[in-house]
Amino acid sequence: MTNTAEAPVIEFQVTSAFDLPGMRVEKSLGVTFGLVVRSMGFTKAVTGGISSLRQGEVSQFTVVLEDTRRHALDRMIENAKLLGANAVIAVRFDSSEIGKARAEVVAYGTAVVAVPAP
Repeated sequence: MTNTAEAPVIEFQVTSAFDLPGMRVEKSLGVTFGLVVRSMGFTKAVTGGISSLRQGEVSQFTVVLEDTRRHALDRMIENAKLLGANAVIAVRFDSSEIGKARAEVVAYGTAVVAVPAP
């Protein structure tokens, strides 16, 4: 016999705001972060270097940085879950260049336990 009445799924919430609409922060668990250092790789570095000689977006670099940012965000969420959080507020990103072909991206925020507001 299957149970068709399932408990509602509360997804993990992430926001750059300092609060969550309809939710109340019950407990702050501290800073959570996800850090990724990514290398361009030889082929992308060469093709990206050639592309940067012309005006406009260098799509090879954009793709790598977008993937790196997503990876950092995923790591931050996993770190927050390990702390016991069900949400992260005040999320920010920071990035820097390490050498000529490596980029560091960090996603960070405050891990919290949030409950529905009364």
